[in-house]
Amino acid sequence: MELYVNDEKIDVELENEKTVGDVLTAFEAECARTNATTVSIFVDGKSVTAEDFDRVAAKPLEPDTKINLGVVSQQAVEDAFREQKQQCLKISEELKQLPAKFQSGKDREANRIITALADLVDNICHTASISALFPQKFGTVTIDGKNFAGFFADFSPVLKDFEQAIESKDTVLLGDLAEYEISPRLESLADALEV
Repeated sequence: MELYVNDEKIDVELENEKTVGDVLTAFEAECARTNATTVSIFVDGKSVTAEDFDRVAAKPLEPDTKINLGVVSQQAVEDAFREQKQQCLKISEELKQLPAKFQSGKDREANRIITALADLVDNICHTASISALFPQKFGTVTIDGKNFAGFFADFSPVLKDFEQAIESKDTVLLGDLAEYEISPRLESLADALEV
């Protein structure tokens, strides 16, 4: 049997494991001990769905059985939030210069800031969804009194207005949104990501 975790082959010695389910149970116990969780399971190249789990778990281990597990650790989420906090602060400051960059013909720099903002929001949303797997650590995170879903529900219309201002090249509205709406929200988000 071959065991991979996040696509990296792991040397493992079987003790009493006879089935795929035995291996998964042993691995999940190790994950619980190290504050990690399994987010995907592939056996012999096929994704194991909830409907298939019992059937696949009952399969006996063969010498050519290949198990690939996608795992996320609490530490990885903490590290991602720490990095995203720094990005929030950096982009918050850069946004304040956005109108000046457009007005002085530095469109390329302005577009880099906008792209960085879009990437940051996507990354934080992804990390926030994964953080829900560790409610004991991240379940109480709030941004201006709201959980992640509530914060982004309020933030989304602002980002939509920002997108429309970009499309219409309305540098006055861009400046107002960047400085008075988006930048303060990024600073609040940075405060909340101090985990």
